[in-house]
Amino acid sequence: MPQKINIHPSWYAVLEQEFTKAYFLSLTQKIKQEILLGQKIYPPGKLIFNAFNSCHFDSVKVVILGQDPYHNPGEAMGLSFSVPKKIKTPPSLKNIYKEMHQDIEFEIPSHGDLSPWAQQGVLLLNAILTVEHKKAGSHRKLGWERFTDTVIHVLSERKENIVFMLWGNFAKSKASLINKKKHLVLEAAHPSPLARGAFFNCKHFSKTNNYLLSKGLKSIDWVL
Repeated sequence: MPQKINIHPSWYAVLEQEFTKAYFLSLTQKIKQEILLGQKIYPPGKLIFNAFNSCHFDSVKVVILGQDPYHNPGEAMGLSFSVPKKIKTPPSLKNIYKEMHQDIEFEIPSHGDLSPWAQQGVLLLNAILTVEHKKAGSHRKLGWERFTDTVIHVLSERKENIVFMLWGNFAKSKASLINKKKHLVLEAAHPSPLARGAFFNCKHFSKTNNYLLSKGLKSIDWVL
């Protein structure tokens, strides 16, 4: 974990107080300690805040909330559900693509890099921003959830007309942080194969663009 917080100034301005709080200092110290002990932590330090550096605070129109990063080598890139181009598309993302194909005639790409969405105002946010090699959920309760809960709350309070996509029970539990009078909250089952197809037919992608257009905002071009 770098000494300096590698986060875009637009986010630093609204989150500055968090970085000096005891829980955040403890969190960064624990991660540094793990690295010093030889633990492999994903994503690499420079990508921990990639979601924020790829989608600036002023640009956020959509939030897609994930749980924690992929825990296999080379997969995590700091954007929820996304993997670098040369990495095999994970099962949950394959299901997202299938739903998009049904919903908006999305052409399924051969890769899983969702960076073009982030550049259009889609915050691909994991609730937990780091993970230990091959240990899913290993950084739960280190303090990341408190930080990202603040992110969701700040977005809800300071902005309006954001679409929040909450997939699965963990993501749905964050709905209470969002002012539904100012924003659209879309809930569905998780796209994981473990949900046995319950995610399909949620039509979140067409609903998102219809909502944005209804508010006079530019829709998201989902093409990858």
